[in-house]
Amino acid sequence: MAAKLKKGDRVIVLAGKDKGKSGEIVQVMPAEQRAVVRGINLVKRHQRQTQTQEGGIVTKEAPIHLSNLAIADPKDNKPSRVGFEVKEDGTKVRVAKRSGDVIDG
Repeated sequence: MAAKLKKGDRVIVLAGKDKGKSGEIVQVMPAEQRAVVRGINLVKRHQRQTQTQEGGIVTKEAPIHLSNLAIADPKDNKPSRVGFEVKEDGTKVRVAKRSGDVIDG
């Protein structure tokens, strides 16, 4: 299956404590069907001090399930589903279902 969401995509959260917020995908984990989004699903973790890192309570992003994310339509920044189209030259591109705009390339 082709990846519908990729690193660097602007996404909107559909469900959960951050519903309605948007951010950029930092990392995608296809095996777990999760993604890490900048500034979304922040959790606090107690960090032990090491030689390189300071100890204390650290806030970082936790992975969020892909089903709770929707790509932001390039035209109006509203949530959209992702489809695929094959161009005349044979390349496959991602398309926003809401507006029909090409997402990449």
